[in-house]
Amino acid sequence: MKPVISVHDEPRLSYVKYVAGFFGSIALTLCAYLLATHLSVDKNILAALLAVLAISQFVLQMFLFLHIGDERGPRLRMAAAGLMLAVVLILVLGSMWIMNNLNYRMTPQQINQYMRSQDSL
Repeated sequence: MKPVISVHDEPRLSYVKYVAGFFGSIALTLCAYLLATHLSVDKNILAALLAVLAISQFVLQMFLFLHIGDERGPRLRMAAAGLMLAVVLILVLGSMWIMNNLNYRMTPQQINQYMRSQDSL
């Protein structure tokens, strides 16, 4: 005998997942922010901690927002995972490229002038 699942149970479960995902994402983002602003450790350790938090937020969003484990077809699961990975890679590599390009194009005088103008805020 198959268990009877009410039509009304599915949306409630979905809302619970969305709320848990929202608060989990907020908590992981706040942890990353506090680590980056208030923790005075070696840069390599800080980068490793931030990478762990980023990967955990990636996994959290894959399961709670994209519902990767819920659908029936494996092709849809792989397509969603591939698309999300592509978007993350584009964002991360694009940001690194922009920051490296800005660092390369600014002269030391421009950097000093910018730093002085930020001190007056």
